[in-house]
Amino acid sequence: MTLTLYNTLTRRQEPFETVEPGKVKMYYCGVTVYDYCHLGHARACIVWDVVRRYLQFIGYEVRYIQNFTDIDDKILNRACVEHSSMEVVADRFIKAYFEDMARLGIKEADEYPRATHTMNGIQRLIHELENKGFAYPADGDVYYAVRQFAEYGKLSGRKLEDMQAGKSDAYGGLRQRVNVEDPEYQKKKDPFDFALWKAAKPGEPAWESPWGAGRPGWHIECSAMVRDRLGDTIDIHAGGADLIFPHHENEIAQSEAVTGKPLAHYWLHNGMVKVDGEKMSKSLGNFTTIRELLDRGVDPMAVRLFVLTAQYRTPIDFTDEAIAAATNGWHTIREGLLFGYQYGKKLGWDLGTGNIPIPNTQYPVPNPYVERFQESVNNDFNFPGGLTVLFELAKELRREGNILVHEGKTETSPQELHRQWQTLVTLARVLGLEAEIETETHTSNGLSDAEIEAKIQHRQEARQTKNFAESDRIRDELQAEGITLIDSRDGTRWHRN
Repeated sequence: MTLTLYNTLTRRQEPFETVEPGKVKMYYCGVTVYDYCHLGHARACIVWDVVRRYLQFIGYEVRYIQNFTDIDDKILNRACVEHSSMEVVADRFIKAYFEDMARLGIKEADEYPRATHTMNGIQRLIHELENKGFAYPADGDVYYAVRQFAEYGKLSGRKLEDMQAGKSDAYGGLRQRVNVEDPEYQKKKDPFDFALWKAAKPGEPAWESPWGAGRPGWHIECSAMVRDRLGDTIDIHAGGADLIFPHHENEIAQSEAVTGKPLAHYWLHNGMVKVDGEKMSKSLGNFTTIRELLDRGVDPMAVRLFVLTAQYRTPIDFTDEAIAAATNGWHTIREGLLFGYQYGKKLGWDLGTGNIPIPNTQYPVPNPYVERFQESVNNDFNFPGGLTVLFELAKELRREGNILVHEGKTETSPQELHRQWQTLVTLARVLGLEAEIETETHTSNGLSDAEIEAKIQHRQEARQTKNFAESDRIRDELQAEGITLIDSRDGTRWHRN
């Protein structure tokens, strides 16, 4: 089972081969820290978190770098409105980023470089571009001479002649627009040239440089951070599809003009998030931050599941119905994950401390579930296909749990059920799906929270099949044990009397 990836650069799916055997260098273009992270950020961060987890699962040593853009006009504008500083604004939203990602179960990157902490590397790269004839100074600014790089456009497929001022191109109707009165335009030798260094404006933060006080352009920051942290050539460069042009295109032009080597062998891009079929936008009133969503009571694991049910390269539509479906799906998987804690003792399992070791992918006997999971995910990170294996395991464990509750025994041997449960837990962890385990909280008769949740799930299934007698029986049984159920449109809540 060979891992194959769709490479934006070559526009085809290719076998994955790393620069250094067994090791992966991966860079994800992170967020500009001027506001709270939104659903688009959630999707990207979850996708690349799971890509990293899966690469580690199949045996790679992954060095994962994610940057923060902490120099930007939007950050400066917010600082001005708040009568604050760029550093204060950036620090506040970096802190908020880590809070939001922790709630979503995102593993921290190996390093989070910031543009303000990479100034030497940025200036060094600009200087090398200037020496090689790919950059030129202009009244305190420095620009990249796009036409000097013969391969410009190879990532996006755009051609400069198709992007002339006022002319529609073949890439979504985008066009190059210029204002001949713009002082920046007048400094450029060509309208397509872009800024590597910007001269300081009054009142703006600035850094000293050979070209005068100023700050770097956006594109050069990532080129410098990739080079400083991972070297000239990396294995995977990841980001949202909106970054293909111009950001990633410009990164390639900058980096490869200096090194003469590929910046990245594989360029991977996640699709965008829509809300009820429309592009997410503050002006449309459909802009939702991660913390707003989670504070409304949506389970973070349901958000992960929602993201992973779509192929990562395609657009995904955020709707109330989609989140409700993901929540129901998470309840199914969660019940399977809690199976061992609910029924393990009855089946004679030794759970010890309750911690589940993650088995190696090399099982002592062939594991068809793991093989099918890998077969799906190895096809360009087909996480929806991998999820079908998890749902199959979870539903089978739920069925066996029902039989055990009603008949006092299972159809499948305890040993096989233990293997199925550990497989589910292991594969769920690869996708970052983990259920909170509350084995220490019991009612007076020893009923655990997990057992209560399982009974509520069984009651929900009875209601769906219109078996109201069974539904009432479960409610009465829980009521007798001091558990009150509260049904609402959002599901069933419970509390202890």
